[in-house]
Amino acid sequence: MSKGMTMTQKILADHAHLPFVEAGQLIEADLDLVLGNDITTPVAIREMDKMQTGGVFDKDKIALVMDHFVPNKDIKSAQNCKCVREFSIKHEISHYYDVGKMGIEHALLPEQGLTVAGDVIIGADSHTCTYGALGAFSTGVGSTDMAAGMATGKAWFKVPGAIRFNLTGIPGKWVSGKDVILHIIGMIGVDGALYKSMEFTGDGIRYLSMDDRFTIANMAIEAGGKNGIFPVDDLTREYLKEHSKREYKEYEADADAVYEEEYTIDLSALRPTVAFPHLPENTKTVDEIKEKIKVDQAVIGSCTNGRMDDLRIAAMLLNGKKVADHVRLIIIPATQEIYLQAMKEGLLKTFIEAGAIVSTPTCGPCLGGYMGVMAEGERCISTTNRNFVGRMGHVDSEVYLASPAVAAASAIAGYITQPKE
Repeated sequence: MSKGMTMTQKILADHAHLPFVEAGQLIEADLDLVLGNDITTPVAIREMDKMQTGGVFDKDKIALVMDHFVPNKDIKSAQNCKCVREFSIKHEISHYYDVGKMGIEHALLPEQGLTVAGDVIIGADSHTCTYGALGAFSTGVGSTDMAAGMATGKAWFKVPGAIRFNLTGIPGKWVSGKDVILHIIGMIGVDGALYKSMEFTGDGIRYLSMDDRFTIANMAIEAGGKNGIFPVDDLTREYLKEHSKREYKEYEADADAVYEEEYTIDLSALRPTVAFPHLPENTKTVDEIKEKIKVDQAVIGSCTNGRMDDLRIAAMLLNGKKVADHVRLIIIPATQEIYLQAMKEGLLKTFIEAGAIVSTPTCGPCLGGYMGVMAEGERCISTTNRNFVGRMGHVDSEVYLASPAVAAASAIAGYITQPKE
């Protein structure tokens, strides 16, 4: 019997102080970071109060990010943030991010150097799987698990089986990480990787920027994945060196690691891809869309696509153009640093002159929170990660998921279209 382990299994084995783990095994692992936001943390705090633990396991290994309804949109969101703020003060939490220094959590933590290769990270937010781009094991959990993690520094896991995605070739112009992951979800379905580790390998990875990789890992959950993970290469090391002072550990899958399925994807064959309502698996390439699908709103932002690459591509397409009269284009830089960099590069001027608005960092419209809630019958083309019924507002509104390039091109045209020079 093979004793080979995948990259994910090796990280989990180390953190559980075991020489070997296999799919299906129940383990208790040490945590390097526990994450919560303004929606999930208040629930975890109440659970911690019930546990009567008296404190947190390590004030430096907890990150609390106010990002979903911040700046507060109503009394309830203000109360939630007040609860987290008071908890952070009481327990002297080092990494508490509020108005003025907050950002969308999954863009903010890597930028601030809190997540590095080899970590085990849990977060009370389903898109915590983003940090797999750095070669970490990270996964979303419920608020009760978050509470236990904050109190003990440990979490129980069932070791996931794995699917390997071998990426080859060079992506064409306008094809980004968003198109790669939408293609994969369209191919395997929203439960195609249910409780599996999605392990990305192959020589095509070198042609994917860190922002591309963050986007791909971010949407592993949309295929049902427990986590998504990339090997550590020179680009990862360069990113870690620039952003973090923490020590990190590189793990490599064994040659005889067990994968339940393997897929090979030729990046050069991919085209810009759009997920139609109401599931991320409902994909079509831009070439397959024959009808004119008029849009009322376009959103470029979120933990999936609010990074510098995304804003630069959008600005390139919007430069000297105008957003269609009937379209509202909302652009949301994912963090304060990204906002500042976009300002320095003149991107905000480009957006505003094109007829867009630029928001402070927030999850906002992605979950139908605010800053772009949809009315009945409206359509939005969005760089976010979910297009479920009612996700962005009214149950009779529609969300089409796409890359920043497709979203920007569609905002200009007024209907879903592919980017043109």
